[in-house]
Amino acid sequence: MTPDWQTPFERGNGNQTTAWADCIAFHQRLAQAFPQWLSFGEIGRSDGGVPIHAGVFSSDGVFDPERVKAAGRAVFFNNNGIHPGEPEGIDACMALLRDLCLDEARRRALGDTVLVYIPAYNVDGLLDRGDTSRVNQVGPEQFGFRGNARHLDLNRDFVKAASRNAWAFSRFFTAWDPDVMVDTHTSNGADYQHVVTLIPTQPDKLGGATGALLRQRMLPALYAAMAARGEPMCPYVNTVKDTPEEGIADFLDTPRFSTGYAALHHCIGFMPETHMLKTFAQRYHGTRALVDSALAFTVAHGGEIRAARARDRAAVASAPAWPLQWALDETQASRFRFRGYRAQRLPSALGPWTRLRYDRRQPFEEDIPYHDRYRATAQAVPPLAYLLPQAWPEVAARLRLNGVELQPLAADRRIAVEAWRVLAHEKAPRPFEGEHLHGRLELRAEPLDYPARAGDWVVPLGRPTDRYVIETLEPQGADSFFRWGFFDAVLDRKETYSDYLFEDEALRVLEAEPATRAAFEAWKQANPSLATDATAVLDFIHRHCARYAEPAWRRVPVYRITHSIAA
Repeated sequence: MTPDWQTPFERGNGNQTTAWADCIAFHQRLAQAFPQWLSFGEIGRSDGGVPIHAGVFSSDGVFDPERVKAAGRAVFFNNNGIHPGEPEGIDACMALLRDLCLDEARRRALGDTVLVYIPAYNVDGLLDRGDTSRVNQVGPEQFGFRGNARHLDLNRDFVKAASRNAWAFSRFFTAWDPDVMVDTHTSNGADYQHVVTLIPTQPDKLGGATGALLRQRMLPALYAAMAARGEPMCPYVNTVKDTPEEGIADFLDTPRFSTGYAALHHCIGFMPETHMLKTFAQRYHGTRALVDSALAFTVAHGGEIRAARARDRAAVASAPAWPLQWALDETQASRFRFRGYRAQRLPSALGPWTRLRYDRRQPFEEDIPYHDRYRATAQAVPPLAYLLPQAWPEVAARLRLNGVELQPLAADRRIAVEAWRVLAHEKAPRPFEGEHLHGRLELRAEPLDYPARAGDWVVPLGRPTDRYVIETLEPQGADSFFRWGFFDAVLDRKETYSDYLFEDEALRVLEAEPATRAAFEAWKQANPSLATDATAVLDFIHRHCARYAEPAWRRVPVYRITHSIAA
């Protein structure tokens, strides 16, 4: 190989990663030198105004996603640098594309599979280069920062899409609709011998034929391929208790994460997490081995993966119930051959406590419990369609961004719908990525004759995007638009009262409304300490009486259409 095509990692001392400008210039040079196979260009701008680039490698020079999809070709997506302090994938991607351009055997091995990639997604964080923010990580000498220009962790932003980065990503992802995605990362946590650990899309949550293919075929093949490459891999070390010996569990990748977002589109996602205490060179080579192994499986089995995805997409709308939340099934566990270091509890030198330490002088290899099964804890029966009032364009924009069809009503009309009433909700006390997420949520379904207006949107099911629609519009969804606060305005009452006037009115209400009186008496029995609080009493009567009801209060403004409506 000529020095011109060596990457900064290859030219360095094994502990150096490329800077943003060098990375982009390298891919641009490759595309200029090999335009018959590689297309590379800008797909959007970051929150900081920096270009975000992506590339397409096709051994026959077809770079149009519509032509690729029409031909039934498999698409493999490699995303890198979402956390720029974890940059192994950025450097490995440079070498991978270089090798495909220079090596005819590698190009032939790719077959008709198309490789699409984002070399560095969080470009703002990559430009924020330093050596201090990764306290638990060995190397490289300098690296980027986790947050983007708005201080957002982009691997929590895939549903709420609060960043310009996420909009660029979703447009690119939707256009190419990849079959398999590998999003490269570095891990934090326990110490052990493995260099590479793996978070796959959780197979039970992915579900259907695709989930079965992942669990039964693809994961065993990847573990075998990595072992054959001298990189024995381990599931992500998500400890059930304190140490890996006590057991590890699958990480539940909800849609805020890249692999969970991919699952909304029935795409098999992988998040390799290389171990932070291994050298940067070890992490680089482990990352490259995993990407190569996943790509090879996709090439060999792309037709099967695409067929499984198609079957699963067709089955969503007719499912008797669609799962929205999941919990670890602790009653089931397999065994995994784990290579670790013995854990010790030692007196701390900082204070009167014991601290955890892993003793590298005591390596071990043994089978440990591996909890890899999840069960659904909340479900929804898919409706025929949803009705989204035009008052919520931010939600509509995100649906469109993900390829969802929205049909505007041509005229005002009343539509029989099912509405969700929020009985109780609880927001997180601390902000998370700019939002206070809803945690506990109690709902009641109510029939409603809704006065829809011309321009409101019907969101039909029976489309490839059904899963994305259901899991974002049903409020119980783990990362629904409701949980991310898009509809919080409906949780506030808009009218209040003057207590000195409402005292008399409350007595009249209780006399005129037996149901309100019964509810009030039950409330007093259940809350004796509040029954002597004037504000609490008046608030209860005002909130529950029919005379001063606000029908839209606590009604989620996404309506389920369960019966066909005339055009």
